[in-house]
Amino acid sequence: MSSRGMIRNILTLGGWTLVSRGAGLVRELMMAAYLGAGPVADAFNVAFSLPNMFRRFFAEGAFNQAFVPLYSKKLEAGEDAEEFAQNAFSGLTTFLLGFTIIGTLAMPLLVWAMAAGFVGDGRFDMAVDFGRITFCYVGFISLFALLSGILNAHGRFAEAGAVPVLMNLVFIAAMFLANSQGWDMGTTLAWTTPVTGIAQLGWTLYAARRIGFIPRLRMPRLTPDFRRLMVNMGPALLVGGVVQINLLVSRQVASGTEGAISWLVYADRLYQLPLGVVAIAVGTVLLPELSRRLQAGDTEGGREAFNRGTEFALLLTLPAAVALVIIAFPITEVLYQRGAFLADDTAATALALAIYGLGLPAFVLQKALQPLYFAREDTKRPFRYAVWSMILNAALAFGLMPWIGFSAAAWATTLSAWVMVGQLWWGARAMGDEAGFDDRFLSRLWRIMFASVFMAAALWGGWGLLQPMLDERAYRILGLVLLVGIGLASYTIAAFALRAVTLSDLKALRRQR
Repeated sequence: MSSRGMIRNILTLGGWTLVSRGAGLVRELMMAAYLGAGPVADAFNVAFSLPNMFRRFFAEGAFNQAFVPLYSKKLEAGEDAEEFAQNAFSGLTTFLLGFTIIGTLAMPLLVWAMAAGFVGDGRFDMAVDFGRITFCYVGFISLFALLSGILNAHGRFAEAGAVPVLMNLVFIAAMFLANSQGWDMGTTLAWTTPVTGIAQLGWTLYAARRIGFIPRLRMPRLTPDFRRLMVNMGPALLVGGVVQINLLVSRQVASGTEGAISWLVYADRLYQLPLGVVAIAVGTVLLPELSRRLQAGDTEGGREAFNRGTEFALLLTLPAAVALVIIAFPITEVLYQRGAFLADDTAATALALAIYGLGLPAFVLQKALQPLYFAREDTKRPFRYAVWSMILNAALAFGLMPWIGFSAAAWATTLSAWVMVGQLWWGARAMGDEAGFDDRFLSRLWRIMFASVFMAAALWGGWGLLQPMLDERAYRILGLVLLVGIGLASYTIAAFALRAVTLSDLKALRRQR
């Protein structure tokens, strides 16, 4: 696959992710209006984050990081990739059955581990009840993640990328129904969670059948390939564990302040929009691409794929990060402040959003740098780097909490993310030219940065001009649309003027379609 074909796949996956995150934003806006940042919202956010945390830990994290390179290399070499995938599917299913039962029974302990600040008030029992309903979601969504890895290795990015839209649409429909029927909103959201998992898994099973993969449940066999998968999973599992410990630290720091968990969650949803559209798409496409090029001995092609993917990611991410920092308050106020979501909630959420915005480029660069290691089946060094970042995250979060309150969790997340990027970049230097930045990347990086600075000035000035419109409830959505339009127009003009992107780049992508 050419670098332009790779970027086309990134655009395809990013487009579906944009639709999904857009629907997810609508879901969050409805939750904010119905629940605000009160105790029910805090309890559900903890209960919902538990299965998602373990999904990222096991399936999207350790399992896929070990599975996708091995599966992609088998496809490239013409080996029996399907038998390997069948055995992996059976092994993950067997594990998930036992894990789901244990996790549901141990729910009070899991809630305490994530939000000890809930102990002693009604949020704890509510989170336990919600968690016992939602936890089986981890099984459905983890198998979905494995099937998505298979689809991605076959270049079927659209099929896998479109499925998460279902989850958000089901949640939106459930909230409309609960509001019209007078059902308890927290309980409705809890029961909707496993329903969305069934819907996502069912659609992905259908997509997998279309490429000829029909899972057959059986007892997993300890073949040499399966043992190799388990060995590669070990360090990746530890990396995932470190990442989830960082999440636990954030939740623990925030749980002592009522509403703080919800503030962080609502801010996270907004910055996840550009992160999901760009970073996750880049990382998803790069991993199988680099694995195939390594198997084929194409060093120059691997370097080209890495540089163009990273360049494209930063072209979209840096201006998004600047916007989240500069106009965090009007974004939060216009999108969230209604119903049970009050002005104090807006101020706290906007603060967290701006802090997360400072770390957005770091999270994107992590997604671009990590495939360099995982494609080489090197999961040990990322684990070491993640441990140091985890220690820094915990020290900053708990150390700053007495001084700056709940925002310590956001600052810790952002600063430790940049430390992780520095370690990944330094370690990749030993991989040679294939992992180095080429002249085109270095030339365009400063152009992207200057274009983003120009956009920042335009946004700051535009916010002042549009403030009267943003203050009027009837016109504030239009005001935000105009403000975003000012940012997009100013960045586009500056990017083309500085040649951060050229018309020939766009024409080349169009010819590849």
